[in-house]
Amino acid sequence: MTWIPVRSGALRGSVAASLALIAWLSVPAGERAGRAYVSNEDDGTVTVIDTQRLAAIATIAVGKRPRGLVLSHDGASLYVAVSGQPKCPPPLPEEQCAKLPRDRQADGVAVIDTATLKQARMLKGVTDPERVEISRDGRSLFVTDEDAARLSVLDTVRGRVVAKISVGREPEGVRASPDGRWVLVTNETGNSVAIIDARTHALLHTVLVGKRPRDLAFTPDSRSAYVSGEADASVYRISLPSGAPTTQLVQLRKEARPVGVALDAARGRLYVSTGRGGTVAVISPQDGKLIGEVAVGARPWGLALSPDGRHLFTANGPSGDVSVVDTDTLTVIGKVTVGQGPWGVVAGP
Repeated sequence: MTWIPVRSGALRGSVAASLALIAWLSVPAGERAGRAYVSNEDDGTVTVIDTQRLAAIATIAVGKRPRGLVLSHDGASLYVAVSGQPKCPPPLPEEQCAKLPRDRQADGVAVIDTATLKQARMLKGVTDPERVEISRDGRSLFVTDEDAARLSVLDTVRGRVVAKISVGREPEGVRASPDGRWVLVTNETGNSVAIIDARTHALLHTVLVGKRPRDLAFTPDSRSAYVSGEADASVYRISLPSGAPTTQLVQLRKEARPVGVALDAARGRLYVSTGRGGTVAVISPQDGKLIGEVAVGARPWGLALSPDGRHLFTANGPSGDVSVVDTDTLTVIGKVTVGQGPWGVVAGP
Protein backbone atom coordinates (compact mmCIF):
# COMPACT_ATOMS: atom_id res chain seq x y z
CA MET A 1 0.00 0.00 0.00
CA THR A 2 1.35 3.41 -0.96
CA TRP A 3 0.62 6.38 1.30
CA ILE A 4 0.83 9.84 -0.20
CA PRO A 5 0.97 12.72 2.28
CA VAL A 6 -1.37 15.54 1.34
CA ARG A 7 -0.07 19.10 1.29
CA SER A 8 -1.93 21.54 3.49
CA GLY A 9 -4.75 23.17 1.58
CA ALA A 10 -4.36 20.92 -1.45
CA LEU A 11 -7.86 19.51 -1.22
CA ARG A 12 -9.88 22.54 -0.21
CA GLY A 13 -11.24 23.10 -3.68
CA SER A 14 -14.54 21.54 -4.60
CA VAL A 15 -13.19 20.56 -8.04
CA ALA A 16 -10.38 18.49 -6.52
CA ALA A 17 -12.77 16.76 -4.14
CA SER A 18 -15.24 16.03 -6.94
CA LEU A 19 -12.54 14.52 -9.13
CA ALA A 20 -11.34 12.38 -6.22
CA LEU A 21 -14.86 11.11 -5.63
CA ILE A 22 -15.37 10.28 -9.32
CA ALA A 23 -12.08 8.38 -9.35
CA TRP A 24 -13.06 6.49 -6.20
CA LEU A 25 -16.50 5.56 -7.56
CA SER A 26 -14.93 4.28 -10.78
CA VAL A 27 -13.12 1.53 -8.86
CA PRO A 28 -15.12 -1.71 -8.38
CA ALA A 29 -16.63 -1.86 -4.90
CA GLY A 30 -14.65 -4.96 -3.92
CA GLU A 31 -11.36 -3.23 -4.73
CA ARG A 32 -11.94 0.10 -3.00
CA ALA A 33 -9.79 1.16 -0.10
CA GLY A 34 -11.21 1.95 3.30
CA ARG A 35 -12.55 5.27 4.42
CA ALA A 36 -12.36 7.59 7.38
CA TYR A 37 -15.19 9.99 8.22
CA VAL A 38 -14.40 13.21 10.11
CA SER A 39 -16.93 15.50 11.82
CA ASN A 40 -16.05 19.19 11.44
CA GLU A 41 -17.66 20.95 14.40
CA ASP A 42 -17.17 24.53 13.22
CA ASP A 43 -18.50 24.33 9.65
CA GLY A 44 -21.28 21.74 9.94
CA THR A 45 -19.77 19.13 7.65
CA VAL A 46 -18.32 15.65 7.47
CA THR A 47 -15.20 15.01 5.40
CA VAL A 48 -14.80 11.61 3.73
CA ILE A 49 -11.23 10.37 3.31
CA ASP A 50 -9.91 7.62 1.04
CA THR A 51 -7.50 5.99 3.50
CA GLN A 52 -5.31 4.38 0.84
CA ARG A 53 -4.50 7.53 -1.11
CA LEU A 54 -4.92 9.88 1.86
CA ALA A 55 -7.27 12.02 -0.18
CA ALA A 56 -10.47 13.78 0.80
CA ILE A 57 -13.10 12.53 -1.64
CA ALA A 58 -16.21 14.36 -0.40
CA THR A 59 -17.54 16.95 2.01
CA ILE A 60 -21.11 16.46 3.26
CA ALA A 61 -23.22 19.15 4.95
CA VAL A 62 -24.93 17.55 7.95
CA GLY A 63 -26.18 20.34 10.22
CA LYS A 64 -24.99 22.47 13.10
CA ARG A 65 -22.05 21.49 15.25
CA PRO A 66 -21.46 17.84 14.31
CA ARG A 67 -19.44 15.94 16.91
CA GLY A 68 -19.84 12.24 17.66
CA LEU A 69 -20.34 9.81 14.78
CA VAL A 70 -20.59 6.06 14.28
CA LEU A 71 -20.83 3.67 11.33
CA SER A 72 -23.38 0.91 11.03
CA HIS A 73 -21.74 -2.51 11.26
CA ASP A 74 -22.07 -3.09 7.52
CA GLY A 75 -20.70 0.37 6.75
CA ALA A 76 -23.84 1.36 4.82
CA SER A 77 -24.92 4.20 7.11
CA LEU A 78 -23.08 6.89 9.04
CA TYR A 79 -24.82 8.43 12.05
CA VAL A 80 -23.72 11.93 13.10
CA ALA A 81 -24.81 13.81 16.24
CA VAL A 82 -25.63 17.46 15.45
CA SER A 83 -26.56 20.18 17.94
CA GLY A 84 -27.98 23.68 17.99
CA GLN A 85 -26.29 24.36 21.33
CA PRO A 86 -23.62 27.05 20.74
CA LYS A 87 -20.00 26.11 21.23
CA CYS A 88 -18.66 27.41 24.54
CA PRO A 89 -14.93 26.81 24.80
CA PRO A 90 -12.98 27.76 27.94
CA PRO A 91 -12.66 30.23 29.55
CA LEU A 92 -16.30 31.21 28.87
CA PRO A 93 -18.23 30.61 32.14
CA GLU A 94 -21.15 28.20 32.04
CA GLU A 95 -23.53 30.95 33.18
CA GLN A 96 -22.68 33.06 30.13
CA CYS A 97 -22.82 30.08 27.84
CA ALA A 98 -26.33 29.25 29.06
CA LYS A 99 -27.50 32.72 27.97
CA LEU A 100 -26.40 32.32 24.38
CA PRO A 101 -29.19 31.68 21.84
CA ARG A 102 -29.58 28.07 20.77
CA ASP A 103 -31.44 26.38 17.94
CA ARG A 104 -33.29 23.39 19.39
CA GLN A 105 -34.66 22.53 15.97
CA ALA A 106 -31.12 21.75 14.85
CA ASP A 107 -30.69 18.94 17.40
CA GLY A 108 -30.72 15.46 15.91
CA VAL A 109 -28.79 12.59 14.40
CA ALA A 110 -28.02 12.95 10.70
CA VAL A 111 -28.04 9.67 8.74
CA ILE A 112 -25.65 9.52 5.78
CA ASP A 113 -25.94 6.94 3.01
CA THR A 114 -22.31 5.96 2.48
CA ALA A 115 -22.97 4.65 -1.04
CA THR A 116 -24.22 8.01 -2.32
CA LEU A 117 -22.49 10.18 0.31
CA LYS A 118 -25.72 12.09 0.82
CA GLN A 119 -27.87 12.70 3.87
CA ALA A 120 -30.78 10.28 3.86
CA ARG A 121 -32.73 11.52 6.89
CA MET A 122 -32.55 13.25 10.26
CA LEU A 123 -33.53 11.45 13.46
CA LYS A 124 -35.15 13.71 16.05
CA GLY A 125 -36.21 13.51 19.69
CA VAL A 126 -32.79 14.15 21.24
CA THR A 127 -31.42 17.33 22.82
CA ASP A 128 -27.88 18.67 22.45
CA PRO A 129 -26.56 15.26 21.37
CA GLU A 130 -22.81 14.88 21.73
CA ARG A 131 -21.95 11.29 20.89
CA VAL A 132 -23.71 8.33 19.34
CA GLU A 133 -23.19 4.56 19.45
CA ILE A 134 -24.90 1.67 17.68
CA SER A 135 -26.09 -1.58 19.23
CA ARG A 136 -24.63 -4.93 18.28
CA ASP A 137 -27.74 -5.86 16.27
CA GLY A 138 -27.77 -2.45 14.56
CA ARG A 139 -31.36 -1.71 15.57
CA SER A 140 -30.67 0.83 18.32
CA LEU A 141 -28.73 4.04 18.60
CA PHE A 142 -27.51 5.26 21.98
CA VAL A 143 -27.23 9.05 22.07
CA THR A 144 -25.82 11.17 24.91
CA ASP A 145 -28.08 14.20 25.48
CA GLU A 146 -25.51 16.45 27.11
CA ASP A 147 -27.75 19.22 28.42
CA ALA A 148 -30.44 16.83 29.69
CA ALA A 149 -28.13 14.49 31.67
CA ARG A 150 -29.55 11.43 29.96
CA LEU A 151 -29.02 8.73 27.38
CA SER A 152 -31.62 8.44 24.63
CA VAL A 153 -32.21 5.18 22.77
CA LEU A 154 -33.46 5.47 19.19
CA ASP A 155 -34.92 2.77 16.97
CA THR A 156 -32.90 2.93 13.74
CA VAL A 157 -35.70 1.44 11.63
CA ARG A 158 -38.63 3.50 12.87
CA GLY A 159 -36.49 6.54 13.63
CA ARG A 160 -38.00 7.31 17.00
CA VAL A 161 -36.93 7.44 20.65
CA VAL A 162 -37.83 4.27 22.57
CA ALA A 163 -36.17 4.99 25.92
CA LYS A 164 -34.65 7.82 27.96
CA ILE A 165 -32.27 6.97 30.79
CA SER A 166 -31.11 9.45 33.43
CA VAL A 167 -27.35 9.32 33.91
CA GLY A 168 -24.81 11.78 35.38
CA ARG A 169 -24.30 15.43 34.53
CA GLU A 170 -22.93 16.31 31.10
CA PRO A 171 -22.85 12.83 29.58
CA GLU A 172 -20.48 12.57 26.65
CA GLY A 173 -18.80 9.30 25.72
CA VAL A 174 -20.99 6.29 24.96
CA ARG A 175 -19.85 2.82 23.96
CA ALA A 176 -21.59 -0.54 23.60
CA SER A 177 -19.76 -3.68 24.68
CA PRO A 178 -18.69 -6.18 22.00
CA ASP A 179 -21.00 -8.86 23.45
CA GLY A 180 -23.96 -6.48 23.21
CA ARG A 181 -24.83 -6.63 26.93
CA TRP A 182 -23.69 -3.28 28.28
CA VAL A 183 -23.67 0.40 27.37
CA LEU A 184 -21.29 2.71 29.21
CA VAL A 185 -21.66 6.49 29.42
CA THR A 186 -18.99 8.90 30.68
CA ASN A 187 -20.37 11.77 32.79
CA GLU A 188 -17.99 14.72 32.56
CA THR A 189 -19.18 16.80 35.50
CA GLY A 190 -19.95 13.80 37.69
CA ASN A 191 -16.51 12.22 37.16
CA SER A 192 -18.28 8.91 36.71
CA VAL A 193 -19.32 6.16 34.33
CA ALA A 194 -22.90 4.90 34.09
CA ILE A 195 -23.32 1.19 33.38
CA ILE A 196 -26.56 0.38 31.53
CA ASP A 197 -28.16 -2.89 30.48
CA ALA A 198 -28.31 -2.63 26.68
CA ARG A 199 -31.45 -4.79 26.44
CA THR A 200 -33.62 -3.55 29.31
CA HIS A 201 -32.19 0.00 29.30
CA ALA A 202 -31.90 -0.14 33.10
CA LEU A 203 -29.20 1.87 34.86
CA LEU A 204 -27.28 -0.77 36.83
CA HIS A 205 -24.36 1.06 38.44
CA THR A 206 -22.55 4.38 38.52
CA VAL A 207 -18.84 4.30 39.37
CA LEU A 208 -16.31 7.06 40.01
CA VAL A 209 -13.30 7.40 37.70
CA GLY A 210 -10.89 10.23 36.87
CA LYS A 211 -11.83 13.88 36.53
CA ARG A 212 -13.88 14.88 33.48
CA PRO A 213 -14.08 11.47 31.76
CA ARG A 214 -14.47 11.84 28.02
CA ASP A 215 -14.24 8.51 26.20
CA LEU A 216 -13.72 4.79 26.78
CA ALA A 217 -12.87 1.52 25.10
CA PHE A 218 -13.93 -2.06 25.90
CA THR A 219 -11.75 -5.14 25.99
CA PRO A 220 -12.79 -7.78 23.43
CA ASP A 221 -14.28 -10.01 26.15
CA SER A 222 -16.48 -7.12 27.41
CA ARG A 223 -15.24 -7.65 30.97
CA SER A 224 -13.29 -4.40 31.30
CA ALA A 225 -13.18 -0.87 29.92
CA TYR A 226 -10.59 1.90 29.86
CA VAL A 227 -11.72 5.47 30.58
CA SER A 228 -9.88 8.74 29.82
CA GLY A 229 -9.85 11.52 32.44
CA GLU A 230 -9.25 14.86 30.76
CA ALA A 231 -8.92 17.11 33.83
CA ASP A 232 -6.44 14.98 35.81
CA ALA A 233 -4.49 13.36 32.94
CA SER A 234 -5.62 9.90 33.99
CA VAL A 235 -6.70 6.63 32.45
CA TYR A 236 -8.83 4.31 34.59
CA ARG A 237 -9.79 0.68 34.18
CA ILE A 238 -13.17 -0.58 35.38
CA SER A 239 -14.59 -4.10 35.53
CA LEU A 240 -18.02 -5.19 34.35
CA PRO A 241 -20.83 -5.49 35.08
CA SER A 242 -20.47 -3.91 38.55
CA GLY A 243 -17.71 -1.45 37.70
CA ALA A 244 -15.58 -2.78 40.56
CA PRO A 245 -12.73 -2.94 40.96
CA THR A 246 -11.98 0.52 39.61
CA THR A 247 -8.28 1.28 39.34
CA GLN A 248 -6.15 4.05 37.89
CA LEU A 249 -4.15 2.45 35.11
CA VAL A 250 -1.77 5.31 34.37
CA GLN A 251 -1.05 8.93 35.24
CA LEU A 252 0.06 10.89 32.19
CA ARG A 253 2.13 14.07 32.20
CA LYS A 254 0.39 17.14 33.55
CA GLU A 255 0.20 18.80 30.12
CA ALA A 256 -1.89 15.94 28.75
CA ARG A 257 -5.65 16.26 28.43
CA PRO A 258 -6.79 12.71 27.58
CA VAL A 259 -9.88 12.48 25.36
CA GLY A 260 -10.16 9.76 22.70
CA VAL A 261 -9.46 6.11 23.53
CA ALA A 262 -8.88 3.13 21.21
CA LEU A 263 -7.76 -0.35 22.21
CA ASP A 264 -5.69 -2.52 19.87
CA ALA A 265 -5.88 -5.82 21.74
CA ALA A 266 -3.99 -7.74 19.05
CA ARG A 267 -0.91 -5.55 19.48
CA GLY A 268 -1.37 -5.05 23.21
CA ARG A 269 -1.73 -1.27 22.96
CA LEU A 270 -4.10 1.36 24.26
CA TYR A 271 -4.09 4.63 22.30
CA VAL A 272 -5.18 7.84 24.05
CA SER A 273 -5.30 11.27 22.42
CA THR A 274 -3.93 13.98 24.74
CA GLY A 275 -5.76 17.08 23.46
CA ARG A 276 -3.66 20.14 24.26
CA GLY A 277 -0.76 17.74 24.86
CA GLY A 278 -0.53 17.37 21.08
CA THR A 279 0.18 13.65 21.08
CA VAL A 280 -1.23 10.15 21.16
CA ALA A 281 -0.10 8.26 24.25
CA VAL A 282 0.66 4.59 23.62
CA ILE A 283 0.02 2.53 26.76
CA SER A 284 0.29 -1.11 27.72
CA PRO A 285 -3.27 -2.05 28.79
CA GLN A 286 -1.97 -4.87 30.99
CA ASP A 287 0.30 -2.93 33.35
CA GLY A 288 -0.25 0.72 32.44
CA LYS A 289 3.30 1.21 31.21
CA LEU A 290 3.69 4.21 28.93
CA ILE A 291 5.26 2.82 25.76
CA GLY A 292 5.67 6.28 24.27
CA GLU A 293 3.93 9.29 22.74
CA VAL A 294 3.48 10.20 19.09
CA ALA A 295 3.34 13.90 18.21
CA VAL A 296 0.40 14.24 15.82
CA GLY A 297 -0.72 17.88 15.70
CA ALA A 298 -2.66 20.61 17.44
CA ARG A 299 -5.22 19.38 20.00
CA PRO A 300 -6.00 15.85 18.84
CA TRP A 301 -9.40 14.77 20.20
CA GLY A 302 -11.17 12.05 18.27
CA LEU A 303 -9.15 9.07 17.13
CA ALA A 304 -9.90 5.81 15.35
CA LEU A 305 -8.10 2.63 14.33
CA SER A 306 -8.39 1.23 10.83
CA PRO A 307 -10.20 -2.14 10.76
CA ASP A 308 -6.88 -3.97 10.31
CA GLY A 309 -5.22 -1.99 13.10
CA ARG A 310 -2.37 -0.82 10.87
CA HIS A 311 -3.22 2.87 10.99
CA LEU A 312 -4.51 5.32 13.55
CA PHE A 313 -6.36 8.52 12.60
CA THR A 314 -6.52 11.62 14.82
CA ALA A 315 -8.75 14.68 14.37
CA ASN A 316 -6.67 17.78 15.08
CA GLY A 317 -9.07 20.65 15.80
CA PRO A 318 -7.12 23.93 15.51
CA SER A 319 -5.08 22.85 12.50
CA GLY A 320 -8.06 21.52 10.55
CA ASP A 321 -6.46 18.24 9.57
CA VAL A 322 -6.28 14.52 10.29
CA SER A 323 -2.99 12.80 11.08
CA VAL A 324 -2.36 9.20 10.02
CA VAL A 325 -0.09 7.14 12.28
CA ASP A 326 1.58 3.91 11.18
CA THR A 327 1.06 1.65 14.19
CA ASP A 328 4.07 -0.54 13.30
CA THR A 329 6.55 2.34 13.40
CA LEU A 330 4.49 4.71 15.58
CA THR A 331 5.21 7.59 13.20
CA VAL A 332 2.98 10.05 11.37
CA ILE A 333 3.04 9.11 7.70
CA GLY A 334 0.74 11.80 6.37
CA LYS A 335 -1.93 14.42 7.02
CA VAL A 336 -5.15 15.28 5.22
CA THR A 337 -6.73 18.72 5.29
CA VAL A 338 -10.40 18.54 6.29
CA GLY A 339 -12.99 21.10 7.45
CA GLN A 340 -12.99 23.59 10.29
CA GLY A 341 -12.61 22.26 13.80
CA PRO A 342 -12.39 18.50 13.19
CA TRP A 343 -13.81 16.80 16.30
CA GLY A 344 -14.44 13.09 15.78
CA VAL A 345 -13.31 10.40 13.38
CA VAL A 346 -14.38 6.85 12.55
CA ALA A 347 -12.78 4.39 10.15
CA GLY A 348 -14.36 1.56 8.23
CA PRO A 349 -15.03 0.06 4.81
